[in-house]
Amino acid sequence: MKHTFEPVYNGKSRILILGTFPSVKSREASFYYQHPQNRFWKVVSALVGVPTPETIEDQKTMLLRNNIAVWDVIYSCDINGSSDSSIKNVIPNDIVKLLHEITIETIYANGGKAYELYNRYCYESTNKKIIKLPSTSPANARYSLERLIECWKNEICLKS
Repeated sequence: MKHTFEPVYNGKSRILILGTFPSVKSREASFYYQHPQNRFWKVVSALVGVPTPETIEDQKTMLLRNNIAVWDVIYSCDINGSSDSSIKNVIPNDIVKLLHEITIETIYANGGKAYELYNRYCYESTNKKIIKLPSTSPANARYSLERLIECWKNEICLKS
């Protein structure tokens, strides 16, 4: 399975949030975090102090206005449905190329699997550390929305 949509970023992007690989719902919509129970958009909108965006265009606008880039660690892999634990035969995205195009100050992993995959497949070529955040996935039932927001807020420093 191949990643079929581009990263979201512009010349002002200063932080990069990496997921693993798009869920089935995200692949269907051709955009990040489109499973209705994924809390990514609620968390990020709480961090930047705006209402949760309803459309993909509004999601992109919110990210770019707040200097946030979003992408995934994996370009292609074998995966069963949306299960990160089933990921095999990974080919990573070219994170180095993106880092040469924009000035990313900090990279964050949306969950432990993204953190693990970045360190395994990308760190050696980027030589840029990644900070692990708790996953916004509905599979991460240990974290309430409030707890996710608090954890993300404690780690992410948003600068204009």
